[in-house]
Amino acid sequence: MRRLRLTLEYDGTGFAGWQRQPTGERTVQGSLEAALAALPGWHGPVHAAGRTDAGVHALAMVAHVDTSSAIPEHKLRLALNAHLPRDVVVLAVEHAAPDFEAQYHCRYRRYLYRMRPMRLDARGAALHRQRCLAVFAALDLDAMRAATTAFVGEHDFAALATRETRSTRRTIHLCDLRDEHGELRLHVAADGFLRSMVRTLVGTLLSVGKGALTVDEVPAVLESGDRARAGRNVPPQGLYFVEAGYEPWDAARSEALATDLVV
Repeated sequence: MRRLRLTLEYDGTGFAGWQRQPTGERTVQGSLEAALAALPGWHGPVHAAGRTDAGVHALAMVAHVDTSSAIPEHKLRLALNAHLPRDVVVLAVEHAAPDFEAQYHCRYRRYLYRMRPMRLDARGAALHRQRCLAVFAALDLDAMRAATTAFVGEHDFAALATRETRSTRRTIHLCDLRDEHGELRLHVAADGFLRSMVRTLVGTLLSVGKGALTVDEVPAVLESGDRARAGRNVPPQGLYFVEAGYEPWDAARSEALATDLVV
């Protein structure tokens, strides 16, 4: 028996999220476990660093699995990909320590949210509809960038959470809105995220950009803990899991990794 660390890329469009569902919906975890079941040996459940929601993508999701298979790691990657559907790919298979936990040992997670301004030029609105959020409204980008600073650091993020039962205190290490490849992209990393937290954060920034919220009002929204005062929960297709970090946050190291991965 050995424990393996998997690095995965997937298009979340056709999945009901990461986690296997008792009612049989198509999931990333279920697809991986079905591919493993087609190979010799015993294989345990696949555990991921993050349980992405339906429609959310991953550029480098980390997971672990226990297996009795003697297939070498590089050949096991090829074998798994031969049995997986085209919208999920194993990028790497590595030996892991017997006690490695993809979720519980993760020190931080990094996400990307992609938006395409379409007000003056709607090219790509159809072709990219499952990859990013089309934005047709005029946006005050300077105000949106100024508002990102309110989220950095340790805060109670209850105002950005949906149906959350855990502690709502989190520390955001990075919240950076950038112009990249003709898109508006939010890069955000934290020691953990609440349900729908990134998508609500994006919705709140869009509210600032459209003038529904001022930059000065954003800290008060956070302090209120009132979900109704934050922006709407934007759709999932623009959201990408970018990195699972197993060392303390280091901005330069994370940026180097993300540069190789970001589409």
